[in-house]
Amino acid sequence: MEEKKYLKWYNKVGYGSGDIAGNVVYAFLTSFVMIYLTETVGLASGIVGTLIAFSKLLDGFTDVFFGSLIDKTHSKLGKARPWMLYGYIGCAVTLVACFAVPTSLGKTAQYTWFFLAYTLLNGIFYTANNIAYSALTSLITKNSKERVQMGSYRFIFAFSTSLLIQSITVGFVDRCGGDAAAWRLVAIIYAVIGLVVNTISSLSVKELSEEELNEGKTQDNEEKYGLIQAFKLLVKNKYYMMICGTYILQQLYSAMIGAGLFYMTWVLKNKNLFGWFAWAVNIPLIIALIFTPTLVGKWKGMYKLNMRGYMLAVIGRALVVVAGYIGNVPLMLVFTAVAALGQGPWQGDMNAMIASCSEYTYLTQGKHVDGTMYSCTSLGVKIGGGIGTAVVGWLMELSGYVGKNTTQPQSALDMMQFMYLWLPLIFDVLILVILSKMNVEAENERIKLQRGIGSDIRHEL
Repeated sequence: MEEKKYLKWYNKVGYGSGDIAGNVVYAFLTSFVMIYLTETVGLASGIVGTLIAFSKLLDGFTDVFFGSLIDKTHSKLGKARPWMLYGYIGCAVTLVACFAVPTSLGKTAQYTWFFLAYTLLNGIFYTANNIAYSALTSLITKNSKERVQMGSYRFIFAFSTSLLIQSITVGFVDRCGGDAAAWRLVAIIYAVIGLVVNTISSLSVKELSEEELNEGKTQDNEEKYGLIQAFKLLVKNKYYMMICGTYILQQLYSAMIGAGLFYMTWVLKNKNLFGWFAWAVNIPLIIALIFTPTLVGKWKGMYKLNMRGYMLAVIGRALVVVAGYIGNVPLMLVFTAVAALGQGPWQGDMNAMIASCSEYTYLTQGKHVDGTMYSCTSLGVKIGGGIGTAVVGWLMELSGYVGKNTTQPQSALDMMQFMYLWLPLIFDVLILVILSKMNVEAENERIKLQRGIGSDIRHEL
């Protein structure tokens, strides 16, 4: 029996465009905040890394908190859309603040300014916006194919935005003067663009009524759980923990790729290559995302597709290491593209995988926790991206790197090579190991067969 369709093409495109706003924050912050703070403001990379790591400790629990709030929200806009819509206002303001550290302040005041802006951005506003945006996958449709399509549309916009930001930002800042004021101006422009697109995206879809989501069944008993119980529900779901781990590793991977700007500048002696590598990463990802919904249907699920994709990614990154050590930049670009092509399917079906993960909690615990379940997206971005950026700062400091120096010691150059070539390969191998154990679709079907439940139970989610 064919599943009911809930969305028009423009709803899917409108939803997907929301990741333009999300990546205006994420891509700009992870790729450029460290180089802005060290080479323009003159802060120490090790101290910046420590501040970012400490910030992660402070905001680590806000993901589950906001997910739980979304599950309990009742408004005319629905559960998730109010948080998505209004949370981004704070994102825009604090993003600008991260790139507007006053040069007239003393060093201690500059570190404090950055820490407060960064913590508010990640711990409050981005968390509320991103979890709400991700949770919409379960709240605007019950059709599993549409959920996969939404994920593909979403990440096509995400990687297109990342590509654009990584390609143009260095030149854009230079054209604006290349100083602290230039970084601030670029941040303002990006923040305004993100605010406009986020507003359009949040208003382009409509959440299903609770009666429709639950097919007329009451959820009064299911919704009565507190923050501690919500946390316990997540911990009991082994697939949630696997998805969290995978997401964190992906963001660590992205942080090392973002640190490639140091590698291009100091090792390859051409910072403009960073834009070319951005093309080599993002175009194959976009191509893979276009075909992901078809491949999910062809291979009857997400597990085989994700496994085969990451096998290709590991092979591609291993060959990037080889090409890097022989100094062949064209081959590095080719193999970077191969690795990205393999990573694409997981990006496209990840939201649908989380929906299956939420179904697993319902089957095993009898609780609907869609908003809370999607906390893994924000948690992964914050912990993985934040710790990744912190690790970059620590490793650079450990290697003897000094941002405003005209030359760097060999130890710093070796560390840049290790971060850009070896660490992404290691992270891809770890992701492949986790994905090999993440067959949540089969487990859900096994539970339903064991209980004699029809496969259409997934429509209750």
